[in-house]
Amino acid sequence: MSDMPPQYRPKKDLRSAITDAARVVIKVGSSSLTHPNGTLSVEAVDRLVDVIAQRHRSGRHVVLVTSGAIAAGIGPMGLVSRPKDLATAQATASVGQGLLVARYQEAFARHGLQVGQVLLTADDTMRRGHYSNARRAIEKLLALGIVPIINENDAVATDEIRFGDNDRLAALVSHIVRADALMLLTDVDGLYDGPPADAETRRIPVVKNFSEIADVEVTSKGSAVGTGGMVSKLESVRIATATGIPVVLTRASNIAKALDGQDVGTWFCVTGKRMTRRRLWLAYAARTQGTIFVDAGAVAAVLAGQASLLAAGVTGFAGEFEAGDPIEIVGPDGQAVARGLVAFDSLYLPEVVGQSTSELRDALGAGFDRAVVHRDDLVLLHRKRAPAPSFPPVR
Repeated sequence: MSDMPPQYRPKKDLRSAITDAARVVIKVGSSSLTHPNGTLSVEAVDRLVDVIAQRHRSGRHVVLVTSGAIAAGIGPMGLVSRPKDLATAQATASVGQGLLVARYQEAFARHGLQVGQVLLTADDTMRRGHYSNARRAIEKLLALGIVPIINENDAVATDEIRFGDNDRLAALVSHIVRADALMLLTDVDGLYDGPPADAETRRIPVVKNFSEIADVEVTSKGSAVGTGGMVSKLESVRIATATGIPVVLTRASNIAKALDGQDVGTWFCVTGKRMTRRRLWLAYAARTQGTIFVDAGAVAAVLAGQASLLAAGVTGFAGEFEAGDPIEIVGPDGQAVARGLVAFDSLYLPEVVGQSTSELRDALGAGFDRAVVHRDDLVLLHRKRAPAPSFPPVR
């Protein structure tokens, strides 16, 4: 806004993080690509592609994460709204995905560019082998000058393993490809300090850390053709910024202005350091196989960031897992504090729980005196309430 005080305007270095980015991930939502009746808007796709193609011609990489497969299939399937049952949604995505990528192919061909489609499910980021394969495929497309177009594979995704929306997928892809910035395009100008329809509500231009927006209410689901809302967008922002990637959230029609560093949307500053891909996978994508409960002393040691989790601090566990599986570490207050790769099978943990290193060595022999989770295999989490285990902790 022109009347915005200078201290609330995006800093030059924050704007340049987008304008100078050698590689940017752009995510566009279904509502930005479709007509109100749910059919795909050729004009909207063309406008988006025109800007991306110009960016590509400047020598920078763009990875496009797009929603719209189910929305694109609604009309051809004779539906009046987004399907609510999984089977119909999968069928609609199967029809719509072909229409969506064909439209992108035609739009990019006008600029002499090829596109490559990459369909992912949550499982592709939860399993380290699949995660690495996805990274290699995207990197090769970029090296060949092809624009990667990424979408969740709604035709085969299930309720248990799906991302739920493409916002979180975009944050994870940003790390997979080591992007310099993430842009989330939606149907609102940015994050507001209240309901956008209210006259007194104002756009929040810059967020330096999430404590600044702790009192902002964001509860809407999103559009009728999408699955995400502001809640999912802010979660994806948290993932990206906490691990070294700045984010701009704005309306799809503002894409050119945002890439040019103009004061549009909401700009989110980096709040943490960039992670290795392995640590990112463990923190945000890995499917945990169990829970290890620890005492307050172990929580303090883990949060200090320099200590491994030793058996002496373990009070119990839940789930069945093998050595090397991802597990969640939960303190006595029921909050998850970290994730890690466990060094023991759950079968052996009852003999290990609460024992000191010397006691383990004396009782079980050499090799059993190792850490339950080594500090090199451990990542801290944002403090959150852990889900209750489905069965009692084991001692």
